[in-house]
Amino acid sequence: MPRSPDDLRARSGKVLLLALAGLALLAFCLLAGRYPRPGLLDPRLLSSDATARAIVLGSRLPRLAAALLLGAVMAAAGNAFQMVFGNPLVEPGFLGVSQGAALGAALALVAGARSEFVVAGSAFGFALAALAAAALLARAFPFGGWVLRLVLAGFAVSAFMSAGLALVKYAADPLRELPDIVYWTMGSLSGASWRRLGFAAIPALGSTAFLVAYRWRVTALSADEAVVRSLGARPALSRALVLAIASAGVAAAVAMAGAVSWIGLVVPHAARLMFGADARRSMPASIALGAYFAALCDTIARAAFPGELPLGAVTAVIGSAAFVALLARGKVPVAR
Repeated sequence: MPRSPDDLRARSGKVLLLALAGLALLAFCLLAGRYPRPGLLDPRLLSSDATARAIVLGSRLPRLAAALLLGAVMAAAGNAFQMVFGNPLVEPGFLGVSQGAALGAALALVAGARSEFVVAGSAFGFALAALAAAALLARAFPFGGWVLRLVLAGFAVSAFMSAGLALVKYAADPLRELPDIVYWTMGSLSGASWRRLGFAAIPALGSTAFLVAYRWRVTALSADEAVVRSLGARPALSRALVLAIASAGVAAAVAMAGAVSWIGLVVPHAARLMFGADARRSMPASIALGAYFAALCDTIARAAFPGELPLGAVTAVIGSAAFVALLARGKVPVAR
């Protein structure tokens, strides 16, 4: 159905507002901190203060880039998961990907890994292993449709990975290894660098680019099986492809930043409220809003208090509050 000129103008206004708000937020995230005093750094210091220049360009800029990548990937995957499952209450860790990554990182830390790339690589490998286990387990179940079987398999794999993480924590050295495991599982970008960002960028950006290019099919997959087939698609294969590639991006993001929750659950709802349920519009909006949300939360985590807060704790507090507000206003449908 063609859009009226008023609808097009309203949508263009929302896009422009989103872009301007994003530019202002990025400037705020780069300048906010505790040097030389808590608050916003005077931009004029960048030309005269070598320390200020080093902090902004060498520390805050790669960290901001990592936060933008993390938020974009998690929100895009969350949008895809909610559309494919036809359920607004699922999120990117639904198939055990986040739990698998946490277990992989914990095992690497207990094994004495000193390199952050070994820890991240182990997290990435276990995240993909959790996804593969969920897919194989879903195929082994002899009852129900494919979506139901995958949901049940995801619950089982998530519980298994969480139990494994609990056992690793129990066996870890409480003075040396356990604090590192706990801090990693709470999420943080304090160790962000261009090298670490490069490690995660290829799979994360590839996953996001695929979801943007494939977003018209993601919308179709939210319909019933008969409708999807009438459009010439193979529902099981298309859903498996979308979920696998989205999960691979999530695995890369979690390997880089640790377990960060709520971005993929809350942000897609905000995008759909602003631009509608059609993934052709809500997917790009989710990516932009997710990037902004993660950048803002990371800035709060590092600059709001003298000691840095875990990023996952900040996203959980803000994300859960936003989700409750959406539920209270009836903005989140809980039935298909």
